[in-house]
Parts: sequence; C-alpha cells; structure tokens
Amino acid sequence: MPAASTTTVEDLPADVLACALRRLDGPSLAAASCATSGLRALAADPGTWRALCVAQWPSLETTTTQQHNILLDSPQRLFADAFPFPSIPSSTTDHHAAAAALPDLPLPCELISAVDVYHKGGSASAPLFSRVLETSTSSSWFLASPFCVDAVGSKDPVRAVASFSPAELELSWIVADPRSGRAVNVSSRRAVAVDRHWYTGETLVRYAVVLGGYKFEATVTCSEEAGYLREVSLTVEDADGAAVSGEGSLRLLAAAMAGPRKLGGGDQEKEAGEAKRRYEEFVRSKRGRKESKARREVLVDLCCSAVSAVAVLSFIASVVLR
Repeated sequence: MPAASTTTVEDLPADVLACALRRLDGPSLAAASCATSGLRALAADPGTWRALCVAQWPSLETTTTQQHNILLDSPQRLFADAFPFPSIPSSTTDHHAAAAALPDLPLPCELISAVDVYHKGGSASAPLFSRVLETSTSSSWFLASPFCVDAVGSKDPVRAVASFSPAELELSWIVADPRSGRAVNVSSRRAVAVDRHWYTGETLVRYAVVLGGYKFEATVTCSEEAGYLREVSLTVEDADGAAVSGEGSLRLLAAAMAGPRKLGGGDQEKEAGEAKRRYEEFVRSKRGRKESKARREVLVDLCCSAVSAVAVLSFIASVVLR
C-alpha cells in the first residue's frame, strides 16, 4: 500500500507564497519567517518589508532621497527597531544614578524624526498629518538646552479635518540615528492623558514612553472645533519633572536604540494599557517626590524659624538680665 503523501504550505508556488506574505502585518510576517528556511528566504524580501513600513508609517513616503536611503535602506531592521516598544529598565529610584548607569555610547550628531498622526483608524486610514524632519544635535546650544523637537510649530498649524475627537488621535514618532542606522519609537501610539490648557482652552493630547526613570512625552496641541493641529512636539523630563538637556536626551536615545525591545509586540490594547500604566506610575512618583520635597522645605523653614526665635530670645534675655 503506497504511503500517504503530505502537502505543506511550501508546496505552493513561490510567487503565490510571496503574495500571501505581503498581506501579513509585521509581527505575523516575522513569525512566519521563523517557521522554515524557505519561508525565511521569502519573508526576507526587502520590497515586502519596505511596503509594510510605508503602510505602517506613511511619513516615510515623504522622505527625500537621502532620508529614504537612511530610513528604508534596511526596512526589516527599521521595523524591528521601531515597532516594538523600547525597554530600558531602571533598577534604582534615583534617576541620576540611572542616567550614570547608561552605557557609554556615541551620541548621534543628527536625528531624523518620522511623525504620523492618525484619527481612530490608525495606519489603516489616511493620516491627519505626516512629516519627516531632521534635527542637528552637534551644536553646544542644543546639547546644553532642554531637549525639544517640534514637528508642528504654533505659527504654522496644520489643518486636519472639520472636527475630531482628541482622545481618538494616535501618534507614531520614530527617531533614527543616520550614523548607526538604528531607530526607536518614542510614542505610546495611543494617548496616555488628555488635558485642557488652562489659558487657551486648547486640548493637549499626551503620548509618553518611560525609559530608565525618564519620560519621553510627545504632545499634540489641537483645536478640535477648528480642526487644527497647532503644535506637535517631543520633550524629555526626569523624575522630578525637570526638562532634560539635549546631551542627556541623546544618551537616553542612544541607549534605547541599542537596547532590547519588549517581547510580544502586536497586541495593541495590551501595549496601550502598559504604556499608560507606566506613565501613571511616573506621574505618581513625581507627585510624591514634589510633596516630599515640599515637606522637607517646610521642616527646614520651621527649624530656621525656631533657631531665629531662640537667638532673638537669647539676645533679649541677655539685655534684660545685664
């Protein structure tokens, strides 16, 4: 009796398999490449990964020739760097000690940012805003000043749509180092907080990634009635809420680019919940540090007042008893 033949997916023609792989998302394509050597060879096609990256981040379509070569020269590596959340665990509550423990890596001389803002549908729908910008980081002014990168300035607002819900906005902010070819996404993608500006009444939508005791926060300032994105900026804060300098931020970015990525990427709901939890922990810790500092200052003031009162009373007593 002849042995029963078995048919596997690899028995399909290569062009059919390649067409099927091009329909997968990034995590699924990476998983398929680990199945067999044949699928690995088909899944390694740069054209497939390039199309996937452009579909995930439409801003990559707006790059110049030089930026395109930097960002999409190795699209599979770009996706592996930029899609999962970075991970720089902090083993200490002292953020100064955490900064000192970062690896001594070369600082980027230039940063390329690919910024995409979506509404509700994520990359499946047309983005409200996409832009690629270059930031020179070698000047002494940049290194000493608080880190801030503006994708949209207040003097050049972007018209989005007639009306939208700020809480439903999603943001991707990829930062790449042209020299090392590494990249990292420093946005939580979904909002971790939505606030109102106390003076202008505009809505501030915040996206944050906490790395090594520091917070990378991208803020979208929008006027939902007029349908404008007035500001889109990226800043870095330490555990006390103080702005981090350009040099300190570059050290954090270099460590995040070279460091590990969180496993199990692809579950958007889980990742959004984890990013929001870490942000809320950071905010609570910052509030606790401020309250502790305020209590210490009150105690110091009381001690100074008591010493001053004792000195005055001693002086009066010495005068009276003379």
